[in-house]
Amino acid sequence: MVVTDESLEFLALNFDGFKALSLLSCDGFSTLGLESIATHCKNLTELDIQENAIIDLGGDWLSFFPENLTSLQVLNFAALNSEVSFEALESLVSRCKSLKVLKVNRKVDLFQLQKLLLLAPQLTELGTGTFTFSDDLQPVSTTVTDLENTFAKCQNLRSISGFWDATLLYLPIIYPVCENLTFLNLSYANLDADELEQILTRCKSLRRLWVLDTVGDKGLEAIGSNCPLLEELRVFPVFPVDPSQPGVTESGLVSISNGCPNLHYILYFCQRMTNAAVIETARNRPNFTHFRLCIITPYEPDHITNEPMDEAFGAIVKSCSNLRRLSVSGLLTDLTFEYIGKYAKNLETLSVAFAGSSDAGMEFVMRGCSKLRRVEIRDCPFGDVALLSGLGRYESMRSLWMSGCEVTMDGCKKLADEMPRLNVEVINDEDGGGDDNGSVANKVYVYRTVAGPRKDAPPFAVIL
Repeated sequence: MVVTDESLEFLALNFDGFKALSLLSCDGFSTLGLESIATHCKNLTELDIQENAIIDLGGDWLSFFPENLTSLQVLNFAALNSEVSFEALESLVSRCKSLKVLKVNRKVDLFQLQKLLLLAPQLTELGTGTFTFSDDLQPVSTTVTDLENTFAKCQNLRSISGFWDATLLYLPIIYPVCENLTFLNLSYANLDADELEQILTRCKSLRRLWVLDTVGDKGLEAIGSNCPLLEELRVFPVFPVDPSQPGVTESGLVSISNGCPNLHYILYFCQRMTNAAVIETARNRPNFTHFRLCIITPYEPDHITNEPMDEAFGAIVKSCSNLRRLSVSGLLTDLTFEYIGKYAKNLETLSVAFAGSSDAGMEFVMRGCSKLRRVEIRDCPFGDVALLSGLGRYESMRSLWMSGCEVTMDGCKKLADEMPRLNVEVINDEDGGGDDNGSVANKVYVYRTVAGPRKDAPPFAVIL
Protein backbone atom coordinates (compact mmCIF):
# COMPACT_ATOMS: atom_id res chain seq x y z
CA MET A 1 0.00 0.00 0.00
CA VAL A 2 0.95 3.67 -0.24
CA VAL A 3 2.24 5.06 3.06
CA THR A 4 3.10 8.75 3.22
CA ASP A 5 5.55 10.58 5.45
CA GLU A 6 2.55 12.48 6.83
CA SER A 7 0.94 9.19 7.87
CA LEU A 8 4.08 8.05 9.65
CA GLU A 9 4.34 11.40 11.41
CA PHE A 10 0.68 11.13 12.44
CA LEU A 11 1.33 7.72 13.99
CA ALA A 12 4.42 8.95 15.79
CA LEU A 13 2.74 12.04 17.26
CA ASN A 14 -0.63 10.57 18.25
CA PHE A 15 0.10 7.19 19.80
CA ASP A 16 2.23 7.49 22.91
CA GLY A 17 2.54 3.74 23.36
CA PHE A 18 3.38 2.99 19.73
CA LYS A 19 5.89 0.10 19.71
CA ALA A 20 6.16 -1.75 16.41
CA LEU A 21 6.26 -0.67 12.76
CA SER A 22 6.70 -3.25 9.99
CA LEU A 23 6.40 -2.14 6.36
CA LEU A 24 6.54 -4.71 3.56
CA SER A 25 6.15 -3.93 -0.15
CA CYS A 26 4.98 -0.36 0.46
CA ASP A 27 5.89 2.91 -1.23
CA GLY A 28 5.17 6.64 -1.05
CA PHE A 29 7.30 7.41 2.01
CA SER A 30 10.84 8.58 2.54
CA THR A 31 13.47 8.55 5.26
CA LEU A 32 11.80 11.73 6.59
CA GLY A 33 8.95 9.51 7.78
CA LEU A 34 11.46 7.26 9.51
CA GLU A 35 12.91 10.34 11.22
CA SER A 36 9.46 11.03 12.70
CA ILE A 37 9.18 7.48 14.00
CA ALA A 38 12.70 7.58 15.46
CA THR A 39 12.15 10.97 17.10
CA HIS A 40 8.75 10.51 18.73
CA CYS A 41 8.23 6.79 19.43
CA LYS A 42 9.86 6.59 22.84
CA ASN A 43 8.89 2.95 23.42
CA LEU A 44 9.76 1.54 20.00
CA THR A 45 10.64 -2.17 20.02
CA GLU A 46 10.45 -2.94 16.29
CA LEU A 47 11.34 -1.03 13.13
CA ASP A 48 11.22 -3.43 10.19
CA ILE A 49 11.58 -1.81 6.75
CA GLN A 50 11.88 -4.53 4.13
CA GLU A 51 11.36 -4.71 0.36
CA ASN A 52 9.84 -1.24 0.07
CA ALA A 53 10.20 1.41 -2.62
CA ILE A 54 11.55 4.10 -0.28
CA ILE A 55 12.60 7.60 -1.22
CA ASP A 56 16.03 7.46 0.36
CA LEU A 57 17.20 10.93 1.39
CA GLY A 58 20.25 9.74 3.31
CA GLY A 59 21.22 7.86 6.43
CA ASP A 60 20.89 10.61 9.03
CA TRP A 61 17.50 9.29 10.19
CA LEU A 62 19.28 6.86 12.53
CA SER A 63 20.64 9.84 14.46
CA PHE A 64 17.11 10.87 15.46
CA PHE A 65 16.67 8.07 17.97
CA PRO A 66 16.85 9.58 21.49
CA GLU A 67 20.00 8.73 23.41
CA ASN A 68 17.89 7.16 26.15
CA LEU A 69 16.07 4.76 23.81
CA THR A 70 17.03 1.21 24.86
CA SER A 71 13.91 -0.77 23.93
CA LEU A 72 14.63 -1.85 20.33
CA GLN A 73 14.41 -5.59 19.74
CA VAL A 74 14.12 -5.57 15.92
CA LEU A 75 15.92 -3.21 13.51
CA ASN A 76 15.80 -3.97 9.80
CA PHE A 77 16.80 -1.35 7.21
CA ALA A 78 18.22 -3.71 4.59
CA ALA A 79 16.01 -2.14 1.88
CA LEU A 80 17.67 1.28 2.09
CA ASN A 81 20.35 2.25 -0.39
CA SER A 82 22.24 5.14 1.16
CA GLU A 83 25.06 5.00 3.66
CA VAL A 84 23.79 5.31 7.21
CA SER A 85 25.43 7.13 10.07
CA PHE A 86 27.49 4.26 11.41
CA GLU A 87 28.30 6.16 14.60
CA ALA A 88 24.56 6.48 15.30
CA LEU A 89 23.97 2.83 14.44
CA GLU A 90 26.80 1.68 16.68
CA SER A 91 25.48 3.75 19.57
CA LEU A 92 21.94 2.45 19.11
CA VAL A 93 23.04 -1.21 18.99
CA SER A 94 25.29 -0.78 22.04
CA ARG A 95 22.50 0.51 24.28
CA CYS A 96 19.69 -1.81 23.10
CA LYS A 97 20.64 -4.89 25.09
CA SER A 98 17.44 -6.73 24.07
CA LEU A 99 18.14 -6.42 20.33
CA LYS A 100 17.45 -9.81 18.74
CA VAL A 101 17.10 -8.96 15.04
CA LEU A 102 19.53 -6.71 13.17
CA LYS A 103 19.48 -6.45 9.36
CA VAL A 104 21.67 -3.76 7.86
CA ASN A 105 21.94 -2.57 4.26
CA ARG A 106 24.71 -3.21 1.78
CA LYS A 107 26.55 0.00 2.71
CA VAL A 108 27.69 -1.72 5.92
CA ASP A 109 30.86 -3.75 5.27
CA LEU A 110 32.41 -6.62 7.18
CA PHE A 111 34.66 -4.44 9.35
CA GLN A 112 31.60 -2.50 10.54
CA LEU A 113 29.58 -5.68 10.93
CA GLN A 114 32.25 -7.07 13.21
CA LYS A 115 31.96 -4.02 15.48
CA LEU A 116 28.20 -4.47 15.66
CA LEU A 117 28.43 -8.17 16.48
CA LEU A 118 30.87 -7.50 19.29
CA LEU A 119 28.24 -5.16 20.76
CA ALA A 120 25.32 -7.56 20.20
CA PRO A 121 26.40 -11.20 20.54
CA GLN A 122 22.84 -12.00 21.69
CA LEU A 123 21.38 -11.64 18.16
CA THR A 124 19.16 -14.42 16.83
CA GLU A 125 18.70 -13.01 13.30
CA LEU A 126 21.32 -11.15 11.26
CA GLY A 127 21.29 -9.37 7.90
CA THR A 128 24.94 -8.96 7.01
CA GLY A 129 25.18 -6.08 4.56
CA THR A 130 27.90 -6.39 1.93
CA PHE A 131 30.07 -9.42 2.53
CA THR A 132 33.43 -7.85 1.82
CA PHE A 133 35.70 -5.08 3.11
CA SER A 134 35.64 -1.47 1.92
CA ASP A 135 39.28 -0.91 2.87
CA ASP A 136 41.02 -4.24 3.19
CA LEU A 137 44.49 -3.29 4.42
CA GLN A 138 45.11 -6.51 6.36
CA PRO A 139 45.94 -9.98 5.02
CA VAL A 140 42.80 -11.96 4.21
CA SER A 141 43.76 -14.75 6.61
CA THR A 142 43.94 -12.31 9.51
CA THR A 143 40.61 -10.63 8.81
CA VAL A 144 38.82 -13.93 8.23
CA THR A 145 40.18 -15.37 11.48
CA ASP A 146 39.16 -12.26 13.43
CA LEU A 147 35.65 -12.40 12.05
CA GLU A 148 35.34 -16.14 12.60
CA ASN A 149 36.20 -15.53 16.27
CA THR A 150 33.57 -12.80 16.44
CA PHE A 151 30.88 -15.01 14.92
CA ALA A 152 31.88 -17.81 17.30
CA LYS A 153 30.64 -15.62 20.16
CA CYS A 154 27.17 -15.33 18.54
CA GLN A 155 25.86 -18.75 19.46
CA ASN A 156 22.22 -17.60 19.51
CA LEU A 157 22.17 -16.91 15.77
CA ARG A 158 19.54 -18.97 13.96
CA SER A 159 19.03 -16.91 10.79
CA ILE A 160 21.45 -15.09 8.46
CA SER A 161 20.63 -13.14 5.28
CA GLY A 162 22.29 -10.45 3.19
CA PHE A 163 25.59 -11.68 1.76
CA TRP A 164 25.78 -9.02 -0.96
CA ASP A 165 28.90 -9.58 -3.11
CA ALA A 166 29.77 -12.73 -1.14
CA THR A 167 32.56 -15.01 -2.39
CA LEU A 168 34.11 -18.20 -1.06
CA LEU A 169 36.98 -16.05 0.22
CA TYR A 170 34.91 -14.70 3.12
CA LEU A 171 32.18 -17.30 3.56
CA PRO A 172 34.25 -19.23 6.17
CA ILE A 173 33.52 -16.32 8.52
CA ILE A 174 30.07 -17.78 9.28
CA TYR A 175 31.23 -21.39 9.70
CA PRO A 176 31.30 -21.18 13.53
CA VAL A 177 27.52 -20.59 13.66
CA CYS A 178 26.42 -22.81 10.77
CA GLU A 179 25.60 -25.75 13.00
CA ASN A 180 22.81 -23.81 14.74
CA LEU A 181 21.31 -22.08 11.69
CA THR A 182 17.72 -22.92 10.77
CA PHE A 183 17.33 -20.23 8.03
CA LEU A 184 19.93 -19.17 5.49
CA ASN A 185 19.04 -16.57 2.87
CA LEU A 186 21.61 -16.59 0.06
CA SER A 187 19.33 -14.96 -2.52
CA TYR A 188 21.76 -12.04 -2.95
CA ALA A 189 24.87 -14.24 -3.11
CA ASN A 190 25.98 -15.22 -6.61
CA LEU A 191 27.38 -18.61 -5.55
CA ASP A 192 28.14 -21.68 -7.60
CA ALA A 193 27.53 -25.28 -6.55
CA ASP A 194 30.92 -25.83 -4.92
CA GLU A 195 30.66 -22.66 -2.85
CA LEU A 196 27.17 -23.60 -1.71
CA GLU A 197 28.27 -27.09 -0.74
CA GLN A 198 31.10 -25.69 1.41
CA ILE A 199 28.43 -24.00 3.54
CA LEU A 200 25.80 -26.73 3.51
CA THR A 201 28.12 -29.43 4.82
CA ARG A 202 28.17 -27.41 8.05
CA CYS A 203 24.42 -26.56 8.14
CA LYS A 204 22.75 -29.78 9.23
CA SER A 205 19.91 -28.01 11.07
CA LEU A 206 18.56 -25.91 8.17
CA ARG A 207 14.78 -25.73 7.89
CA ARG A 208 14.63 -22.89 5.34
CA LEU A 209 17.02 -22.06 2.49
CA TRP A 210 16.87 -19.39 -0.24
CA VAL A 211 19.38 -19.48 -3.11
CA LEU A 212 19.96 -18.10 -6.61
CA ASP A 213 19.78 -20.37 -9.63
CA THR A 214 23.54 -19.85 -10.15
CA VAL A 215 24.00 -22.89 -7.91
CA GLY A 216 22.66 -25.03 -10.77
CA ASP A 217 21.40 -28.58 -10.53
CA LYS A 218 24.64 -29.64 -8.89
CA GLY A 219 23.97 -27.17 -6.08
CA LEU A 220 20.48 -28.59 -5.63
CA GLU A 221 21.97 -32.07 -5.42
CA ALA A 222 24.16 -30.74 -2.59
CA ILE A 223 21.05 -29.47 -0.82
CA GLY A 224 19.41 -32.88 -1.16
CA SER A 225 22.53 -34.55 0.24
CA ASN A 226 23.21 -32.19 3.14
CA CYS A 227 19.88 -30.79 4.39
CA PRO A 228 17.80 -33.67 5.75
CA LEU A 229 15.61 -31.38 7.88
CA LEU A 230 14.84 -28.83 5.14
CA GLU A 231 11.18 -27.73 5.05
CA GLU A 232 11.27 -24.72 2.70
CA LEU A 233 13.35 -24.01 -0.42
CA ARG A 234 13.21 -20.96 -2.67
CA VAL A 235 15.27 -20.82 -5.86
CA PHE A 236 15.33 -17.35 -7.44
CA PRO A 237 16.55 -16.39 -10.93
CA VAL A 238 19.32 -13.93 -11.66
CA PHE A 239 17.87 -11.01 -13.62
CA PRO A 240 18.14 -10.30 -16.45
CA VAL A 241 17.64 -13.93 -17.38
CA ASP A 242 20.28 -15.29 -19.76
CA PRO A 243 18.74 -18.04 -21.94
CA SER A 244 22.21 -19.46 -22.62
CA GLN A 245 22.61 -20.23 -18.90
CA PRO A 246 20.33 -23.11 -17.91
CA GLY A 247 20.20 -22.18 -14.23
CA VAL A 248 18.26 -25.00 -12.59
CA THR A 249 16.24 -27.62 -14.46
CA GLU A 250 13.92 -30.56 -13.91
CA SER A 251 16.88 -32.63 -12.73
CA GLY A 252 17.50 -30.35 -9.77
CA LEU A 253 13.85 -30.45 -8.73
CA VAL A 254 13.89 -34.24 -8.60
CA SER A 255 17.14 -34.22 -6.59
CA ILE A 256 15.55 -31.98 -3.97
CA SER A 257 12.44 -34.12 -3.72
CA ASN A 258 14.56 -37.25 -3.28
CA GLY A 259 16.85 -35.83 -0.60
CA CYS A 260 14.63 -33.68 1.64
CA PRO A 261 11.87 -35.78 3.25
CA ASN A 262 10.44 -32.85 5.27
CA LEU A 263 10.17 -30.43 2.33
CA HIS A 264 6.66 -28.97 2.15
CA TYR A 265 7.25 -25.48 0.66
CA ILE A 266 8.99 -24.84 -2.66
CA LEU A 267 9.33 -21.78 -4.90
CA TYR A 268 11.21 -22.80 -8.03
CA PHE A 269 12.12 -20.46 -10.90
CA CYS A 270 13.41 -22.27 -13.96
CA GLN A 271 13.59 -21.95 -17.74
CA ARG A 272 12.45 -25.48 -18.52
CA MET A 273 10.55 -28.34 -16.91
CA THR A 274 9.01 -31.71 -17.75
CA ASN A 275 5.80 -33.42 -16.70
CA ALA A 276 7.77 -36.51 -15.69
CA ALA A 277 9.96 -34.56 -13.26
CA VAL A 278 7.01 -32.89 -11.51
CA ILE A 279 5.11 -36.18 -11.38
CA GLU A 280 8.12 -37.83 -9.72
CA THR A 281 8.45 -34.88 -7.34
CA ALA A 282 4.79 -35.20 -6.35
CA ARG A 283 5.25 -38.92 -5.75
CA ASN A 284 8.34 -38.30 -3.61
CA ARG A 285 6.86 -35.43 -1.58
CA PRO A 286 3.09 -35.76 -1.10
CA ASN A 287 3.42 -33.51 1.97
CA PHE A 288 3.66 -30.27 -0.07
CA THR A 289 1.54 -27.44 1.35
CA HIS A 290 3.04 -24.78 -0.96
CA PHE A 291 4.07 -25.59 -4.53
CA ARG A 292 5.08 -22.59 -6.64
CA LEU A 293 6.65 -23.57 -9.95
CA CYS A 294 7.53 -20.53 -12.09
CA ILE A 295 8.64 -21.43 -15.62
CA ILE A 296 10.02 -18.07 -16.70
CA THR A 297 9.07 -18.13 -20.40
CA PRO A 298 5.28 -17.91 -20.87
CA TYR A 299 3.49 -20.85 -22.51
CA GLU A 300 6.57 -23.08 -22.24
CA PRO A 301 5.64 -26.75 -22.85
CA ASP A 302 7.34 -29.88 -21.53
CA HIS A 303 10.75 -29.35 -23.08
CA ILE A 304 11.17 -33.03 -23.99
CA THR A 305 7.70 -34.07 -25.21
CA ASN A 306 6.45 -30.61 -26.23
CA GLU A 307 3.16 -31.45 -24.48
CA PRO A 308 1.28 -29.07 -22.16
CA MET A 309 2.23 -29.20 -18.48
CA ASP A 310 -1.28 -30.32 -17.46
CA GLU A 311 -0.26 -33.71 -16.07
CA ALA A 312 2.49 -32.13 -13.95
CA PHE A 313 0.12 -29.95 -11.97
CA GLY A 314 -2.50 -32.67 -12.03
CA ALA A 315 -0.03 -34.90 -10.20
CA ILE A 316 0.64 -32.22 -7.60
CA VAL A 317 -3.03 -31.66 -6.71
CA LYS A 318 -3.80 -35.40 -6.78
CA SER A 319 -0.86 -36.39 -4.57
CA CYS A 320 -0.63 -33.42 -2.19
CA SER A 321 -3.94 -33.47 -0.33
CA ASN A 322 -2.86 -30.73 2.11
CA LEU A 323 -1.82 -28.27 -0.61
CA ARG A 324 -2.74 -24.72 0.45
CA ARG A 325 -0.88 -22.56 -2.07
CA LEU A 326 -0.28 -23.25 -5.77
CA SER A 327 1.38 -21.23 -8.51
CA VAL A 328 1.06 -22.63 -12.02
CA SER A 329 3.03 -21.75 -15.16
CA GLY A 330 4.02 -23.10 -18.55
CA LEU A 331 1.77 -24.23 -21.38
CA LEU A 332 -1.51 -25.18 -19.69
CA THR A 333 -4.97 -26.00 -20.97
CA ASP A 334 -8.27 -26.08 -19.10
CA LEU A 335 -7.42 -29.63 -18.05
CA THR A 336 -5.03 -28.27 -15.40
CA PHE A 337 -7.87 -26.26 -13.85
CA GLU A 338 -10.21 -29.23 -14.04
CA TYR A 339 -7.66 -31.18 -11.99
CA ILE A 340 -7.34 -28.30 -9.51
CA GLY A 341 -11.11 -28.02 -9.03
CA LYS A 342 -11.50 -31.76 -8.60
CA TYR A 343 -8.58 -32.52 -6.27
CA ALA A 344 -7.25 -29.36 -4.55
CA LYS A 345 -9.86 -29.33 -1.79
CA ASN A 346 -7.67 -27.55 0.78
CA LEU A 347 -6.29 -24.91 -1.63
CA GLU A 348 -6.37 -21.38 -0.22
CA THR A 349 -4.19 -19.34 -2.62
CA LEU A 350 -3.92 -19.79 -6.38
CA SER A 351 -1.65 -17.80 -8.73
CA VAL A 352 -2.10 -18.16 -12.49
CA ALA A 353 -0.32 -16.47 -15.40
CA PHE A 354 -0.45 -17.06 -19.17
CA ALA A 355 -2.57 -20.20 -18.82
CA GLY A 356 -5.89 -21.80 -19.71
CA SER A 357 -7.92 -22.22 -22.88
CA SER A 358 -11.31 -20.72 -22.03
CA ASP A 359 -13.65 -19.50 -19.30
CA ALA A 360 -14.18 -23.12 -18.32
CA GLY A 361 -10.77 -23.18 -16.62
CA MET A 362 -11.74 -20.60 -14.00
CA GLU A 363 -15.20 -22.16 -13.67
CA PHE A 364 -13.65 -25.50 -12.69
CA VAL A 365 -11.67 -23.81 -9.92
CA MET A 366 -14.51 -21.69 -8.56
CA ARG A 367 -16.89 -24.63 -8.51
CA GLY A 368 -14.50 -27.09 -6.92
CA CYS A 369 -12.17 -25.29 -4.47
CA SER A 370 -14.35 -24.48 -1.47
CA LYS A 371 -11.52 -23.21 0.75
CA LEU A 372 -10.11 -20.62 -1.68
CA ARG A 373 -9.13 -17.34 -0.04
CA ARG A 374 -6.99 -15.54 -2.60
CA VAL A 375 -6.84 -15.87 -6.38
CA GLU A 376 -4.40 -13.94 -8.58
CA ILE A 377 -4.80 -14.20 -12.36
CA ARG A 378 -2.93 -12.36 -15.11
CA ASP A 379 -2.81 -12.61 -18.90
CA CYS A 380 -5.31 -15.45 -19.22
CA PRO A 381 -8.25 -15.93 -21.66
CA PHE A 382 -10.82 -15.55 -18.89
CA GLY A 383 -13.74 -13.19 -19.46
CA ASP A 384 -17.07 -12.22 -17.92
CA VAL A 385 -18.39 -15.79 -17.74
CA ALA A 386 -15.30 -16.79 -15.75
CA LEU A 387 -15.60 -13.77 -13.46
CA LEU A 388 -19.27 -14.40 -12.72
CA SER A 389 -18.68 -18.10 -12.09
CA GLY A 390 -17.40 -17.10 -8.66
CA LEU A 391 -20.63 -15.44 -7.49
CA GLY A 392 -21.16 -18.06 -4.84
CA ARG A 393 -17.54 -17.98 -3.70
CA TYR A 394 -16.33 -14.39 -3.44
CA GLU A 395 -17.95 -13.50 -0.10
CA SER A 396 -16.03 -16.32 1.59
CA MET A 397 -12.77 -15.23 -0.05
CA ARG A 398 -10.36 -12.46 0.86
CA SER A 399 -9.70 -11.22 -2.68
CA LEU A 400 -9.64 -11.83 -6.42
CA TRP A 401 -7.16 -10.04 -8.67
CA MET A 402 -7.40 -10.24 -12.47
CA SER A 403 -5.23 -8.31 -14.93
CA GLY A 404 -4.64 -8.64 -18.66
CA CYS A 405 -7.69 -10.90 -19.04
CA GLU A 406 -10.87 -10.47 -21.13
CA VAL A 407 -13.17 -9.14 -18.42
CA THR A 408 -15.33 -6.15 -19.42
CA MET A 409 -16.90 -3.28 -17.51
CA ASP A 410 -20.29 -4.89 -18.14
CA GLY A 411 -19.19 -8.04 -16.35
CA CYS A 412 -17.75 -6.09 -13.44
CA LYS A 413 -20.94 -4.04 -13.05
CA LYS A 414 -23.06 -7.18 -13.07
CA LEU A 415 -20.87 -8.66 -10.33
CA ALA A 416 -21.17 -5.48 -8.26
CA ASP A 417 -24.98 -5.39 -8.73
CA GLU A 418 -25.43 -9.01 -7.71
CA MET A 419 -22.98 -8.90 -4.79
CA PRO A 420 -23.46 -5.53 -3.04
CA ARG A 421 -21.31 -6.53 -0.06
CA LEU A 422 -18.26 -6.87 -2.30
CA ASN A 423 -16.00 -4.04 -3.36
CA VAL A 424 -15.39 -4.32 -7.08
CA GLU A 425 -12.64 -1.99 -8.27
CA VAL A 426 -11.56 -1.52 -11.88
CA ILE A 427 -8.12 -0.01 -12.26
CA ASN A 428 -7.46 1.31 -15.74
CA ASP A 429 -4.94 3.66 -17.27
CA GLU A 430 -4.11 6.65 -15.10
CA ASP A 431 -5.96 8.98 -17.43
CA GLY A 432 -9.17 7.51 -16.05
CA GLY A 433 -10.24 6.03 -19.39
CA GLY A 434 -11.98 2.73 -19.95
CA ASP A 435 -15.30 3.47 -18.23
CA ASP A 436 -17.51 2.41 -21.16
CA ASN A 437 -19.67 -0.60 -20.47
CA GLY A 438 -18.22 -2.74 -23.22
CA SER A 439 -14.61 -1.80 -22.67
CA VAL A 440 -12.06 -4.22 -21.28
CA ALA A 441 -11.35 -3.86 -17.57
CA ASN A 442 -7.55 -3.85 -17.45
CA LYS A 443 -7.23 -4.71 -13.78
CA VAL A 444 -10.00 -5.94 -11.51
CA TYR A 445 -9.76 -6.22 -7.74
CA VAL A 446 -12.63 -7.84 -5.85
CA TYR A 447 -12.70 -8.15 -2.09
CA ARG A 448 -15.20 -8.51 0.71
CA THR A 449 -15.78 -5.61 3.05
CA VAL A 450 -17.97 -4.48 5.94
CA ALA A 451 -16.91 -0.85 5.50
CA GLY A 452 -18.45 -0.13 2.10
CA PRO A 453 -16.65 1.41 -0.87
CA ARG A 454 -13.44 3.20 0.03
CA LYS A 455 -13.25 6.96 -0.27
CA ASP A 456 -9.52 7.31 -0.96
CA ALA A 457 -9.41 5.82 -4.46
CA PRO A 458 -7.33 7.64 -7.09
CA PRO A 459 -9.12 8.84 -10.26
CA PHE A 460 -8.00 5.83 -12.32
CA ALA A 461 -9.66 3.37 -9.91
CA VAL A 462 -13.38 3.03 -10.60
CA ILE A 463 -15.35 1.74 -7.59
CA LEU A 464 -18.45 -0.21 -8.60
